[in-house]
Amino acid sequence: MSFSSDTKKELCRTEINSREEMTSECYGMLLYCKRFGADNIVFSTENAFAANRFCELMSAGFGVITEKTSVLTERHGGGSIFTVSLPVKSECERVFKYFGYVGNEISRRINNAMLEDDVSVSAFLRGAFISCGSVNNPEKDYHLEFAVPYRNLCRDLVKLISGVDRLMYTLKIVERKGIYVAYLKDSEQISDLLAFMNAPIASMNIIETKIIKEIRNNTNRKINSEVANMKKTITASMKQIKAIEKIRDCAGLESLSGELRDVAVMRLENPDMSLRDIGKNLNPPISRSGVNHRLQKLMELAEDCSKQK
Repeated sequence: MSFSSDTKKELCRTEINSREEMTSECYGMLLYCKRFGADNIVFSTENAFAANRFCELMSAGFGVITEKTSVLTERHGGGSIFTVSLPVKSECERVFKYFGYVGNEISRRINNAMLEDDVSVSAFLRGAFISCGSVNNPEKDYHLEFAVPYRNLCRDLVKLISGVDRLMYTLKIVERKGIYVAYLKDSEQISDLLAFMNAPIASMNIIETKIIKEIRNNTNRKINSEVANMKKTITASMKQIKAIEKIRDCAGLESLSGELRDVAVMRLENPDMSLRDIGKNLNPPISRSGVNHRLQKLMELAEDCSKQK
């Protein structure tokens, strides 16, 4: 199963503690399902847990009869599409009117009178996500979205989320092939929203994945930096050795002062040694900058040797 399917599975296992919570989750699933009207209610999903959840909540909340069918699809590895409908028209009308609709609305909007507190809003958003939401695997990308067929209904959803004290951020909206998509790309915001809808495992997975990614990235940066510094040190060392060998072949190391000769011999014998370690191994020890100064002097002498030739 995908990360999104696992998240919906977790949401579908949320324990319902009151009738208000039950009807609020039903409301979210209905308002953002395939078809929600006075004469026809159809819930369609590729998630078996979502289909079963819809059947259970509709039965427990409204005592209605539902019919569930499934067909195989070639999409996403040949899974099934589950369709749940209410076969009795009078029951469709009863459920439709329960949430404050009469059938002559110009456009479908969220009836905020049905959502009195954070518990009911949480349940409503849980239902909406189960119905039309998805979330990417955080290993690949941080992205959560609600795909809504109506612009005003999408805007209402965004406004509802931004009004929650624990969230207080605004999802962006983009139109995609006639569908309005409200989305988040910030990992912390996605994690907060999933936790609010009661998907703590999915929420923690996103947090843990982000931490692991940051540790991995920091480690890679450190390794890359160390490799770059090592290459830089080796390149500089080879130039220094080449210069010292030129002095040796041109005038002999005996021509150098004691201080320069000690550094030259130490570098020739220890091509991988850092300037700081060379300084520590001299007698008497000197600083890194002192070693660098003497090596620069050796480089100048080597250049003079080249000019003399």
